Amino acid sequence: MLRTVNRVLLAVVGLVLLVLGGAVLAVGLGAPAPSWWIHGSRHDVLLSDAERTRWRDAGWWWPVVLAALAVLVLLALWWLTAVLRRRRLAEVLVETGDGEGALLRGRAMEDVLAAEATDLDGVTRAHAHLTGRRSTPAARVSLLLEPHVNPGTALTDLTTQALAHARDSAGLKSLPAEVRLRAARHRPERVS
Repeated sequence: MLRTVNRVLLAVVGLVLLVLGGAVLAVGLGAPAPSWWIHGSRHDVLLSDAERTRWRDAGWWWPVVLAALAVLVLLALWWLTAVLRRRRLAEVLVETGDGEGALLRGRAMEDVLAAEATDLDGVTRAHAHLTGRRSTPAARVSLLLEPHVNPGTALTDLTTQALAHARDSAGLKSLPAEVRLRAARHRPERVS
């Protein structure tokens, strides 16, 4: 969901900035300004004296402007942190029994989980991705199944073998997983 919102928001902001920037550049280089444009020529200033002092006597104007700008800044910061936040779990806390634990690289656990899932009967390709916290990870697994494979059987095999082995080897109480199954396209053989 966040990925879709991010892409749509980036596309809209990018399009608006591109149109406005292109229009400002065109007018600045001497192109005639359209009738709806806020400036008449390339020598106009962004805010004239009249525009700047228009609302000076209204006591509500500047607090509203500052509040709106503060909300925009907070939304931009929220968006930036959402984009920059790590999606992939860097390490998993493995229970060693001594009360301290050890750290396992998340990428290593993903690679092993994907390799074991690929070895399952009827799985053409597998991809694993760990999310969550290092003490309570969750897995996202994508499987590409051969056309003849029963999806229920593939899901049961993944749960009882690859996911159970990953959970047990890391000493986790549970390893919740979101599994996406896709069927590979069947390509008929050509007879020469």
